Amino acid sequence: MAAQAGKPRGMADSVYLHPLTLVPGPQAVKGEAVRLGGSMAYAREFALVLRDGRAVAERTVGTPREIEAAIARLSGPLAHDASEQWANLRKVHAPLQLGSRTVRLDQPQVMGILNVTPDSFSDGGQHDSAEAGRAHAAAMLEAGAAIIDIGGESTRPGAAATFEDEEIRRIVPAVEYCASMGAAISLDTRRAGVLAAGLDAGGHMANDVSALRYDPRSIEVVAARGCPVVLMHAPGAGEDLHKGADYVDVVSEVFDFLKSARDRAVQAGIAEDRIILDPGIGFGKSLGENLALINALPLFHALGSPLMLGASRKRMIGALSAEEAADRRLAGSIALAVKGMEAGVHLLRVHDVAETVQARNVWRGLRDAALTDFSTLPPV
Repeated sequence: MAAQAGKPRGMADSVYLHPLTLVPGPQAVKGEAVRLGGSMAYAREFALVLRDGRAVAERTVGTPREIEAAIARLSGPLAHDASEQWANLRKVHAPLQLGSRTVRLDQPQVMGILNVTPDSFSDGGQHDSAEAGRAHAAAMLEAGAAIIDIGGESTRPGAAATFEDEEIRRIVPAVEYCASMGAAISLDTRRAGVLAAGLDAGGHMANDVSALRYDPRSIEVVAARGCPVVLMHAPGAGEDLHKGADYVDVVSEVFDFLKSARDRAVQAGIAEDRIILDPGIGFGKSLGENLALINALPLFHALGSPLMLGASRKRMIGALSAEEAADRRLAGSIALAVKGMEAGVHLLRVHDVAETVQARNVWRGLRDAALTDFSTLPPV
């Protein structure tokens, strides 16, 4: 076990458990690996990081047994938080029951994006007619989308605000034709009235990019309906979700935000097993901050909720590939989706469903082969 000392431990006020070394299966390390969040991702080495405000006070790296010993040496709130995070890393999540569809969370699932808006950053206006939207939804379902995520408002930087009545007018017909196909339906909205209308029309879950902060009624609707909800990190709580970003350590700050958002939702009466968390790639974050979050995705299992990654066609891909336009970012989107799979992300929110499902199936084949390869086990 390696420890890097910083400030004295007594000055630390927060703790984080980072999975570091990912392995293809527990056999590769003679069983000494932790299955992350009930997914198909396994980690053998971890960093237990103690922070004093925004500075690292101490960092200990070790295998599961060594980390358990390090946790046992803590006391007070730090010991409690570390023990809870350690248990959360191993937590197995129940399937999502969305209407007649059961979405298992023991492998990566693909959520297909259906934007019925004229101004979305990558496909604005392509699917806002009923005919085009229906055809696109049907194609995504046929390609293997587990969930269709319907959005009637663009949340790209600089997008004009959408009135609630207009958003309802856009999404309700889309919900109805998706429901007629038997789809599991997510409602990508931050307005309580839109969410309620979408649920009434046949929707099953909420996806709120403001983590239920924008409209104070939204948290009441989710609690009353008992539907699953995605809570996403964004620095802004008002009209501009990208406003107000000022990070010293984006990873720990997003972790703390999501923890608080989850706790607030639970206190409002939302069942903890109904909550999904999303680090909010691209929302009020620089290229470097987005990359840091994606590299740290395994950490977020320590919050004890299923994870969603929405990096499809995002601006960061263009920044890393000669400023390619949004509709030319498929390869980068697949690369980020596979990175999410490796980290044990449960839901991948994407524009390009068929290609992502194919990548997932190949990745799944590789992982299945690793998990059933007993040649690395020691002899009996």
